[in-house]
Amino acid sequence: MKLSTLRLLKAAAALLMIAMMPISQASAQQACDLGCSNLGCSDLGCSDMGCASPGCSDLGCDSGCDSACFDRISDKLDLCGWVRPSDRCFDDFISPMINFVFFEDPRNVTELRPIFVTHNVPESLGGGSIQLYALQFRIALTERLSLIAVKDGYIVDNTDGAIDTLLDDGWADVSAGLKYNLLRDVESGTLASFGFTYEIPLGSEKALQGLGDGEFHVFGTAGQRLLDGNAHILSSVGYRFPVDDDVQSSSIHWSNHLDVKLTDRVYAFTENAWWHWTDDADTGLALGVAGQDLFNLPVNNVDGNDLVTQNVGLKFKPRRSLEAGIAYEFPLTGFEDVIEDRVTLDLIMRY
Repeated sequence: MKLSTLRLLKAAAALLMIAMMPISQASAQQACDLGCSNLGCSDLGCSDMGCASPGCSDLGCDSGCDSACFDRISDKLDLCGWVRPSDRCFDDFISPMINFVFFEDPRNVTELRPIFVTHNVPESLGGGSIQLYALQFRIALTERLSLIAVKDGYIVDNTDGAIDTLLDDGWADVSAGLKYNLLRDVESGTLASFGFTYEIPLGSEKALQGLGDGEFHVFGTAGQRLLDGNAHILSSVGYRFPVDDDVQSSSIHWSNHLDVKLTDRVYAFTENAWWHWTDDADTGLALGVAGQDLFNLPVNNVDGNDLVTQNVGLKFKPRRSLEAGIAYEFPLTGFEDVIEDRVTLDLIMRY
């Protein structure tokens, strides 16, 4: 049988099955809320109901490696067998934006996430700004386990004063690790995951990267659906510690997220992040600041410092596979560390 004929038959079968399904968003959500299997949720429940070409509904695209749509992807990228699609049963959630290196989404997803940050430095440190151009990625390896790469990119220095004497343009370190989905309750909309990352000191020393022997981050992250999917909360705690504590400090963080759907495609959200430094670098400068999330500066007088920041933002999600956000972040504590304020933009392309 010719390939085109086979694809037409698959398309017809997919369209027939779609025609027999309830197509309202509420019905799709109910399919997931009944506690269905991944296959049921992926293909019959929470996905968008249409793609560009005949037979390319999510029923066809997500049904497996022999589907008409997925054949074209797997042939080019050889994804079949070791990369899994994102969990479709929690498509109503959005990803957090504050503390973007360490606040991990509890879902098991496969995605690319370009990020742009413009970060203003307090006048007490000389003022100016820092920009970051980065690309995160996450790959679902199994139904529960995913590979995450959360830090990389290029840092642009536009600071003045004390920070400018230390910082210059250069590459950021690379941080990657694993995340495991420990709790996944479709009916209640509850998620909990834990994981770790290791920051590889591959960055430019002139950009205050590549210090010591790298650092570890261990974390737990959770989420809960509220108001039938019209609101969500996320929370994450983590501990960041260097391999070489002579040149870098240790800290803990607690990050939280609340969002509300304004329309089917637009979310408003607010988030906060608390940092507490538990240990100084044994040697280093007496700057009194550690570098928040992007840096871990070689300083010897930050033990006991607390920083709390808040953001407000919007997310636009035209379909489950595309998400764009903007957030404005500012400190709430008298201690500002290296942040006067920050604007973050992200774009998530999810498989």
